[in-house]
Amino acid sequence: MKSGLKGLLLAGLLALALSASLPTVAPAAFNLKNFDLTFTEADGSMATQAGSHPYALNLSFEPTTVENPEGKQIPEEAIKDVIIGNPAGFIGSESPVPRCATLDFLTLRKEQGASVTECADASVVGKIAVLLGPEAEGDGNVIFAPAYLLAPAPGQAAKFGFWVEGVPVTADVGLNESSPFNLIGASRNISQFVDFYGARLTLWGNPASPLHDEERGACYKGGKSCPAGVPENAFLTLPRACTGPLSTTYEADSWLHPGAWVKGSVQTHDASGNPRGFDGCGKLPFNPSITAQPTSKAAESPTGLDFSLDVEDEGLTNPTGIAASDIRKAVVTLPEGMTANPSLAEGLEVCSEADLARERAKSAPGAGCPDVSKIGTVEVQSPLIEESLEGSVYVAEPYKNLAHDSLIALYLVIRNPTLGILVTQALEVKPDPVTGQLMTIAEDIPQTPFSHFRLRLREGARSPLISPPTCGTHEAKAVLTPWSGGPPLTTTSAFEVITGPSEGPCPKGGMPPFEPGFGAGALNNNAGSHSPFYMRLTRRDGDQDLTRFSAKLPPGMVATLAGVSQCPGSAIASAKAKTGKAEQASPSCPASSAIGRVLAGAGVGSQLTYVPGSLYLSGPFNGAPLSVVAVVPAVAGPFDVGTVVTQVALKINPRTAEVKADGSASDPIPHILAGIPLKVRDIRVYVDRENFTLNPTSCDPFQTVAELWGGGSNVFSSADDSPTTREERFQAANCANLGFKPKLDLKLKGGTKRGGHPALIGTYTPRKGDANLKNLVLRLPRSAFLDQAHIRTICTRVQFAAKSCPAGAIYGQATAYTPILEQPLSGPVYLRSSDHNLPDFVADLHGLVDVEAVARIDSAQGGIRATFEDVPDAPLTRVVVRMQGAKKGLIVNSRNLCGAKSKADVKLSGQNGKQASLRPLMEADCGKRKGKRGRGRAGGGA
Repeated sequence: MKSGLKGLLLAGLLALALSASLPTVAPAAFNLKNFDLTFTEADGSMATQAGSHPYALNLSFEPTTVENPEGKQIPEEAIKDVIIGNPAGFIGSESPVPRCATLDFLTLRKEQGASVTECADASVVGKIAVLLGPEAEGDGNVIFAPAYLLAPAPGQAAKFGFWVEGVPVTADVGLNESSPFNLIGASRNISQFVDFYGARLTLWGNPASPLHDEERGACYKGGKSCPAGVPENAFLTLPRACTGPLSTTYEADSWLHPGAWVKGSVQTHDASGNPRGFDGCGKLPFNPSITAQPTSKAAESPTGLDFSLDVEDEGLTNPTGIAASDIRKAVVTLPEGMTANPSLAEGLEVCSEADLARERAKSAPGAGCPDVSKIGTVEVQSPLIEESLEGSVYVAEPYKNLAHDSLIALYLVIRNPTLGILVTQALEVKPDPVTGQLMTIAEDIPQTPFSHFRLRLREGARSPLISPPTCGTHEAKAVLTPWSGGPPLTTTSAFEVITGPSEGPCPKGGMPPFEPGFGAGALNNNAGSHSPFYMRLTRRDGDQDLTRFSAKLPPGMVATLAGVSQCPGSAIASAKAKTGKAEQASPSCPASSAIGRVLAGAGVGSQLTYVPGSLYLSGPFNGAPLSVVAVVPAVAGPFDVGTVVTQVALKINPRTAEVKADGSASDPIPHILAGIPLKVRDIRVYVDRENFTLNPTSCDPFQTVAELWGGGSNVFSSADDSPTTREERFQAANCANLGFKPKLDLKLKGGTKRGGHPALIGTYTPRKGDANLKNLVLRLPRSAFLDQAHIRTICTRVQFAAKSCPAGAIYGQATAYTPILEQPLSGPVYLRSSDHNLPDFVADLHGLVDVEAVARIDSAQGGIRATFEDVPDAPLTRVVVRMQGAKKGLIVNSRNLCGAKSKADVKLSGQNGKQASLRPLMEADCGKRKGKRGRGRAGGGA
């Protein structure tokens, strides 16, 4: 991983620096020449085996020169700073030999007439040759000195030092924080006390080897042997990839023109100078293993993850061995059923690329990636450094991250202020769009050997993962691709789930349980009053998913649709195509169609993520005359997975006017979005438009009845979905406070003579604010008989259900006006077959909704009787029924209507139980008398 494994594996090159005097001529273009870096074997040949430990690293460079007036070549400008960037993948051990303390390095003593440092011989890791003049002018211009491994200053990974003409020179090694995260050697503010014509630095791949005893410390060029006296350990390791020539870079500036940096590079090459990389990758071992354990052993529960990647690499520290290949790409797949937890999103923030760019090795927490975007920790151990590296796991900004602009991505940020290490690695998390199974991908992982990598995702109520839904053994898999170019390695790790949710018993397998919760009611249950209506559906962890629901409201609970527009289909389609944030900023449905809101809670455990949405009235849907549309911008924390639109069919029972949200004809509740199973646990519906939902005027106890569908054992198929019924008691209050004094007017038109067939017009008018009508019994006076000879045809119940009654079965028209609809309901009046002696009277009313008003026809006390039972508890302004007369009339007079007044007898019951009796006059169409000729005209009709 772009882990601190880079810089910690230091060793390598350092930029040497020495001093130089100012030129005595005008400066030309300052630069370095003869810059080169090679890796060699003990016999001087090029070291090309990938992953091996070379005998030596050799670095050389010279400043460009210019001829002075005396004809001598001198440096153009005195070098101030030199920075060397080592080849990617080249690494070194932090302390293959004991390090020398800075104070000991700066303390000199005389030994055999020479000045030597107090550093132990064992701390020598190489040698340096410094040119203090043109080499061709004699050996006196070349100074040789041992190079010591020193204790680094805070913020540096390594430090080297040597003495030149009584001047101490040091170079620091750190990590390049940008790609390719290679080692950087730097020597800064180089002394100008001596002329500097160039340097040749040699670092040994195995500093404690006896091969270097005659060049170590006080024995340097003295012909003596100075053993290190410490175990042999590999210091330098070549890249573990065979990818072609690699580059070594330099940057330098001068004392004369500080800050005017010059840059250059050289490629790795063979003895003839031809560019070449490293080979022999087939010899590199590669056998890492993983361990993956959820932090919870309970099924379908919030869980973190303890993930480890371990590497055994004896060849990494063995001077004669070959290091194992590093991991170039890692693809880790969690077991099916272990998915992302929506609960994580609540209160979560993200780390943007700009936040990540502010990270430094010594950054305080939150100075780069926000603390509230942290969901885990990282620990890295390497045999090349003494202390482990620690870091954090942050959630990256969706679709604006370094991991292929993914919805879900993570940043690993590893820092070590002591060593000056800062490493970042982007991880792409790809959920399967159908199952939600998680695959995490890390690509282009730098060549950084480690022995142990551990990532821990946090546990608790807002853990990022959900454990598998069943007990038993589950297996995580990793496919690891090596830098060596060999085939990917697949390694697995198994874990056990041993309890059910909340440490209950394990699920028995097969069909999961389904015990949903349901609640519903009005905020104010005062009879006949408007009140917000609330409904709530809940599900337990481990239960089947909620897939659909139906809900039938109590009789008499209706909605005032007058003044409410309908969200058009084009707006619904537009909402489906929007991002969640776009829908939040500009709702698709008009505000005039809004009737309430919805709140959905998703996730597992005690803490859910809640997402609000809006409810709108819409038009016909799947055969229903009306529908409700829930538009939910799916924006949870930093995640936006679009807009969820769920359209629910509203069906109205034409006999009872009961309203039902029909789940069988509605959109299903979403199960998964963008590969994230929602685990919907809580749905709250608030129908709270002002003066919209109207309570019944009956105080009888009723039920709000719901059918909740469970997703069965296969949530991706509706074949095994099944409903469970839930009820919630509802009862209106204060019905006795409602009055009940309706009016009924009856008029006869035409046909006033005995044997005439007048048309009948009945007008029912309730008093505003009274209880609604429940029963009405109308008995016409004895002067009116049913003329069965005028019954032309009767609509059968089958024909009526199929809406195919013959025209001859129509005997009148009815119109009902109601304050809850803008337009009245109207339709024909049929005679329909029944189980009684006479056919039923049916007013088939149509409009925004359909209603059937049915009356049983019989004879009582010598008169025609019509009985309306169980009239829907809905407010009415006026109802007008116009029955045909003359040849189409059903009523025949038994006497002349103009000879005496006739009254009907009416008994009415209100929904609140109050009764009313009326004796309306049958107003005949007698007109003004103009003599015998004008009286009692027969016939006529309406």
